[in-house]
Amino acid sequence: MARVRLTDRLRTEYEQLFNTCDIRSDRAQEVEPLVGKLGAKRRRYARLETALGIPWFFVGVVHCMESSLNFSRHLHNGDPLTARTVQVPAGRPPTGDPPFTWEESAADALILQKLDQWNDWSVPGLLYKLEEYNGFGYRLRHPEVLSPYLWSYSNHYTSGKYVGDGTFSPTGVSRQCGAAVLLRRMAETGIIRFDSTGVAVAPGGAAAGAEPLITYWTKGPEMPGARELQDFLNRLPGIFVKVDGKPGQRTSSALKRATGHYLVGDPRAEDSRRGDRSRTMRGRNVLAKGGQK
Repeated sequence: MARVRLTDRLRTEYEQLFNTCDIRSDRAQEVEPLVGKLGAKRRRYARLETALGIPWFFVGVVHCMESSLNFSRHLHNGDPLTARTVQVPAGRPPTGDPPFTWEESAADALILQKLDQWNDWSVPGLLYKLEEYNGFGYRLRHPEVLSPYLWSYSNHYTSGKYVGDGTFSPTGVSRQCGAAVLLRRMAETGIIRFDSTGVAVAPGGAAAGAEPLITYWTKGPEMPGARELQDFLNRLPGIFVKVDGKPGQRTSSALKRATGHYLVGDPRAEDSRRGDRSRTMRGRNVLAKGGQK
């Protein structure tokens, strides 16, 4: 099979698809239990993250896709751990004696795919490696169908499926939740978080949101994400701001009207905080005096 490279164009495609991914309402009740189980098994998946440097949620999503979250099955293809794999790739792991532990087999599967040598765990990097894990058959031979391995159960997929080795059916429909859909729901629920560059970070960590994505800015080049914020604010009743990518006073005022908070860095935000502290202290003084006899 011809190799597909992760070009800038493909990166943009993955980002746009992930950002606009909506889980179909008729499938949502099937997605939630899967996401819950992935989060519950995080520590076990994290053993491979520690050993190989592969994010735990990538391991977990592959486990869901290939083995239905069954720890008695090979991560390669879902064959039983009581023997070497029979399906493609067959004869794995090549060393050791069955029955294998899940961790032994999973490590072999991930190393076989050279995932231990991959270091781009941004959203595009994640989706690229997940699509590669299943194969680029849809992209190369049926580009009219986005890979159900990624997008099944979402607005990006309706039908079209390989129903056997090399046998494609345009009316076939995947009955398995896509890997990208699982990642999207994990991000929506806060199980995983992505920074402004699209790289996953630990929830609650310093990189997970201590710094706001968009701050008060009036000079210099456009700020990434500012146009999207301005476009969103313009959709709200009675708010009109110029979409120029520079979140200055009017953008900050619009955000204050929408959320009750100015942009971080707006001088008025600090004035507002000082006013709040002053009112709090006056209130405490009044209470203290009221309590004196």
